[in-house]
Amino acid sequence: MLISFALKVSAQTEPKFTRADTLRGMLTPLRTCYDINYYHLDVKVNIPDKSISGSNLFRFTAVQDFKTLQIDLFANLNVERILYKGKELAYKRELNAVFVEFPNTIPKGQKDEFVVYYNGKPTVAKRAPWDGGFVFSTDKAGKPWVAVACQGFGASSWWPTKDHQSDEVDSMLISVSVPKGLMDVSNGRLRSTEELPDGYTRFNWFVSYPINNYTATLNIADYAHFSDSFKGENGDLTLDYYVLKENLEKAKAQFNADVKPMLKCFEYWFGPYPFYRDGYKLVETPYLGMEHQSAVAYGNKYLKGYMGRDLSGTGLGMKWDYIIVHESGHEWFGNNITSKDIADMWIHEGFTMYSEGLFVECQEGKEAGTKYIAGVRRAISNDIPIIGPYNVNREGSGDMYYKGANLLQTVRTIIDDDVKFRDMLRGLNKEFGLKTTTTEDVVNFINENSGKNLTKVFDQYLRYASIPNLEMKKNKGQVFYKWAADVAGFDMPLRIKTSTNGEWIWIKPTTQWKSIRTKLNKLIIDTDHFYIDTKTIN
Repeated sequence: MLISFALKVSAQTEPKFTRADTLRGMLTPLRTCYDINYYHLDVKVNIPDKSISGSNLFRFTAVQDFKTLQIDLFANLNVERILYKGKELAYKRELNAVFVEFPNTIPKGQKDEFVVYYNGKPTVAKRAPWDGGFVFSTDKAGKPWVAVACQGFGASSWWPTKDHQSDEVDSMLISVSVPKGLMDVSNGRLRSTEELPDGYTRFNWFVSYPINNYTATLNIADYAHFSDSFKGENGDLTLDYYVLKENLEKAKAQFNADVKPMLKCFEYWFGPYPFYRDGYKLVETPYLGMEHQSAVAYGNKYLKGYMGRDLSGTGLGMKWDYIIVHESGHEWFGNNITSKDIADMWIHEGFTMYSEGLFVECQEGKEAGTKYIAGVRRAISNDIPIIGPYNVNREGSGDMYYKGANLLQTVRTIIDDDVKFRDMLRGLNKEFGLKTTTTEDVVNFINENSGKNLTKVFDQYLRYASIPNLEMKKNKGQVFYKWAADVAGFDMPLRIKTSTNGEWIWIKPTTQWKSIRTKLNKLIIDTDHFYIDTKTIN
């Protein structure tokens, strides 16, 4: 997901949660009673009418005995009928939730299925990808150009699904019918196309890996296609690009410049690209970008930087296409590793923004990567905690991007061993890849594999708005120092110098005063690598 360059999340008003928030965000027994195994989404897009119609097959395993389960579909879309073993099921709707009632108890362990038929006019996004919904646009030739982005807003805004990040479907067939002469590009591999008698063409895309429902997508246009391959850790990875015909030459130049260096860098740091069977695709969209699994949405207009700007203010961000690098980074963090609750979205965004710094490091060296990550601090608000409230489908602060990346730079510096840090990043993708996870899982893994207890560090940066403040005071040739922080017993180690030309040394401040001998009036702090405040007390 992308954060708006100018976005600032206000902490002045306490959020109020509704019944709809709970229905979307809470894992009730009506959701945990079944594990989704397979979807076949079959949808027809009526472009002139801006409407959709179709069905979704739910194939599931019962986790416990039940007679009723919850699925999700926005209230502005109509449920036509729900079929089970050839007969219609009863159902009830409450806001965007649909409660499906079976005639008999589904016993624990049983594998079963039902199909939901639906239609209607989905929400049209006003400012995709930030507000969510469909985008209806045209290319320069006046041909339709249609796409959808729904992270946070909800996949159930355009198709019936179990709309919660905790349960990724194991595999999925996405069939999209579009007017003849247009193409649909969705996730996974194109299995077949079918010419339909009503003048539509159906494109059948199969996703062979677990996929989170917000990354399932469609992209409709009169696309030009070109391809390449990348020799990666798991062999030859296919690279497929779908762009507007008017932009074909620009796309070849831009994608050829950045995609392979990005993949080489990220495979080095994070491990093999997670979706080799499904391949890697970039698809041009009428909005800026989104991390749709194996079909990354691209709309940066073939500019360098973020819409022609450098988020870091260092100049380093103007040497590469931000959307290619950032959204592709999500293939590892967000698509491979997915947070169970949207409140833990920092796992997606903090690691992915840090991947930008790693890409700069791969291209320009470690010092440049550090400079880039420090540069993005200028966008940090320190307004509300990065972790949001659980069970109500609510993210925390937009600081999950910039502050999250600087937290990881701080953690890397504390670990003080880049071999171990790289092994940790690769280990995260191996341990939690193709799974959903939590902040606690990630922090515990980092603690175990770094050999350091960093829980208090993560808690301070993730669960509180403020950052640690190192307080210092001079007295008789010594500087006294201590942490002022929200976390009880905060004791993050820190790298300092006690003389202008001295070497970096480590200290371990706590919330109690300690001292070190120096001729300086205050310590020289490694603020390039540590995101902290400092305060000198007279």
